[in-house]
Amino acid sequence: MSAGHTHALPSGGNERYIWIALGLTSTFLVVEVIGGLVTGSLALISDAAHMLTDTMALAIALAAIRIAKRAADARRTFGYHRFEILAAAFNAVLLFLVALYILYEAYQRFRSPAEIQSTGMLVIATIGLIVNLISMRLLSSGKDASLNVKGAYLEVWSDMLGSVGVIAGALLIRYTGWTWVDSAIAVLIGVWVLPRTWVLLKESVNILLEGVPEGMDIEQVQAAMRAVPGVVSVHDFHLWAVTSGKASLTAHVVYDAAYSAEQQLLPALKEILASQFAVYHTTLQFETLPCAHTEDGCNYSAPAGQHDESHEHAHG
Repeated sequence: MSAGHTHALPSGGNERYIWIALGLTSTFLVVEVIGGLVTGSLALISDAAHMLTDTMALAIALAAIRIAKRAADARRTFGYHRFEILAAAFNAVLLFLVALYILYEAYQRFRSPAEIQSTGMLVIATIGLIVNLISMRLLSSGKDASLNVKGAYLEVWSDMLGSVGVIAGALLIRYTGWTWVDSAIAVLIGVWVLPRTWVLLKESVNILLEGVPEGMDIEQVQAAMRAVPGVVSVHDFHLWAVTSGKASLTAHVVYDAAYSAEQQLLPALKEILASQFAVYHTTLQFETLPCAHTEDGCNYSAPAGQHDESHEHAHG
């Protein structure tokens, strides 16, 4: 017995804001690269590298949103929602590589310090901070609903911290002459970004491997299902997410034959899964006797009539 419900999150609602953020970051990227080369600041170059990943992340986020809008077809029955997770994973890997590159460049600078023009460095970093704050504000509304948008938000957020670090470094260099501070700031930016990149990558890989969605406990879900009057047990249970906030569940439910699977149990289970766990796409198979488990799933070798299967598709 199956119940389908389309509750894909409205990522497209953030599309206009992402376009604006993309325009801001891509424009300032050019300014920051030129400024870093002119002033000789590795911290600015580091910030520009992160700005580059911001630009790519936003561009990929837009592409993912567009592709995810495509309707399901005969070859992709879940549609294209998972492209958003592929984009998030790609952004995480890209940011990780950039952070490693900056750490290497900082090491080279420690060995051979370069002259830094602190005034130009300060002005450019201040403008970058303003751009990042605007972009963060635009992306904040969608970051909790989509890993794809969250990836872009985290990159802009890390770049904002980088801008703050560059500003602090420029002030220190200006008033103390400690040019090594520039490389130190670049190292701090790289070290700060790495753990956050790992979190994003771990969440993305978990979805790609069809793991249990973050924040959901299988034991709690199964216990809530078993608490429904008439439900004897739950087995062959699978809980995964196609993309951020779009969890799916399949299970075999053994029930008391005194209850109606279609009229009583299915509505009750659907209500609990939707209201308590935000799981709207479910496929439940009802049985009066549990099926025999094998490596390939359930084996229905019992004589006919010993188990009851019924199927219904309900669309909300």
